[in-house]
Amino acid sequence: MNYYFPADPPYFLFAISLVAGLACGRSFEVTLRNLVNAWSRSKSSRIMLELKSASIKVPYLGMTISIAVFMSTGLEVFGFPTLFGYIVAIPITVGIALLVWRQLGQMLVELERGGSAALDLDSFEG
Repeated sequence: MNYYFPADPPYFLFAISLVAGLACGRSFEVTLRNLVNAWSRSKSSRIMLELKSASIKVPYLGMTISIAVFMSTGLEVFGFPTLFGYIVAIPITVGIALLVWRQLGQMLVELERGGSAALDLDSFEG
């Protein structure tokens, strides 16, 4: 039985997309943390509007693209064709990114309405 192994798997692209995803994730974390800290000091809804600006969307988009490339090249390393890798990786990554973005927006609305007590999960006794 013959197995197909790619002649030149995209190890470099795999590693670069991992590093880019981590860098964009760190940038997203720092930007989000700074905006939430600034909001907690001033309680201004103007700061919450900044969450719709490019300063937070660009790192999130970079993280999403990096994850899609990482997932696709990961499939290529295991012998799947390039086109198949992207056909699988892009819908999964975009779908999860949209769901996470929506959940983040809902959590920030709850935070704005009720402060940090609105997000206190320890207060829910089951």
